[in-house]
Amino acid sequence: MEYRVEKDSMGEIKVPKDAYWGAQTERSLENFQIGIEKIPNEIIRAFAILKKSAAIANNRLGKLDDMKTETIIKVCDEIFSGKLDSHFPLAVWQTGSGTQTNMNVNEVIANRGNEILGEKILHPNDHSNMSQSSNDTFPTAMHIAAVLEIENKLIPAIDLLMETFKKLEKENAGIIKTGRTHLQDATPITFSQEISGWKSMLIKNKGMIFDGLLGLKELALGGTAVGTGLNAPKGFAEEVAKVVSEITGKEFRTAENKFHALTSKDEIVFAHGGLKALAANMMKIANDIRWLASGPRCGLGEIFIPENEPGSSIMPGKVNPTQCESVTMVAVQVMANDVAVGISASQGNFELNVYMPVCIYNFLQSVKLLSDSLISFNNNCAIGIKANKEKMNENLNRSLMLVTCLNPYIGYDNAAKTAKFAFKENISLKEACIKLGFLSEDEFDRVFKPEDMV
Repeated sequence: MEYRVEKDSMGEIKVPKDAYWGAQTERSLENFQIGIEKIPNEIIRAFAILKKSAAIANNRLGKLDDMKTETIIKVCDEIFSGKLDSHFPLAVWQTGSGTQTNMNVNEVIANRGNEILGEKILHPNDHSNMSQSSNDTFPTAMHIAAVLEIENKLIPAIDLLMETFKKLEKENAGIIKTGRTHLQDATPITFSQEISGWKSMLIKNKGMIFDGLLGLKELALGGTAVGTGLNAPKGFAEEVAKVVSEITGKEFRTAENKFHALTSKDEIVFAHGGLKALAANMMKIANDIRWLASGPRCGLGEIFIPENEPGSSIMPGKVNPTQCESVTMVAVQVMANDVAVGISASQGNFELNVYMPVCIYNFLQSVKLLSDSLISFNNNCAIGIKANKEKMNENLNRSLMLVTCLNPYIGYDNAAKTAKFAFKENISLKEACIKLGFLSEDEFDRVFKPEDMV
């Protein structure tokens, strides 16, 4: 490999000749050869937005000339498009402020910009990083990336599955089945009522996630090193938030208190709580569906789900609820990520949090996993759910908990005796009630109506 020599405040270092990064990025590469987890592309694209916005704001405030501004904008657009992805190689496991990633972006902007200009005009610190610090850019990139991924990917995925449940609810109206609590038979419900519970979980989760977006739309940019705004011109924080909003089409605003914005990650924790709630509900929904589809002959068997692939390498003809299993594994990962996010946020010492890369890595992984799994679950499982009406009716009529409707007529204790006698003698509730002398056949038929219990 051919190299060139780059210089920074610590001296000279060799950098691959074709790399747009510079000395500080190279030092990070050499010093942090840890794991395979790289800073997510979503963060790099968010940096492209904020660096472009900062250049425009600096230009509007008379700090940066038109030529440098236009060049920075051009490079940031290339970064955002993914054209320069190979020039952002740094590990998550680096400095906790994300300084090296900020400098990675600054160096790429300067070196690629100078290549466009044909001479060395842009400086990574003086121009790419003008009016900024790693301490306010990295938390800003975290918030921009989180908002874009949630609004552009996760919310549409939630809506997709929600619409499927709405359709299934309508299609299955009036189908009565046995309810279950504690994994035991309970009083009846309709299948559409059961589905409505799943649908409402998604509606609630969507609202929780929207609540979390409010804090994420506050930007730390303008606080610079410790929150005082040192070296940033007056009005920069407000102007740059305005430009970020113009570029993204999202309503970002500058954080009211930059000391909070730099050191606290409570907004990330709160927003991830909504992701964890969604994961918890998806765990429940997927488990319900695979229980209801269990069988085909020796389980509950009350619904049919799509048969997508063979389920066993030894048992011919076996088909498993693989989409449900995938969703539940994603849920486990998201719940685990929530622990990492929370612990990371608790480590803000004095004026800065120094666990930001791992915090946002886990957050963005949760968003991506949930987005992808909801779409996969919808397209490969949920849309193909069909009620097994015969099995539902069979289970309903065998349920001893239908006896509950007799409470007003024979009392709780006699109803309990009826259920226990029917179970012991393996006879129907009707037969048990008549044999015990609690009701005549006509009286039983008049009051025993499962369809009125839902």
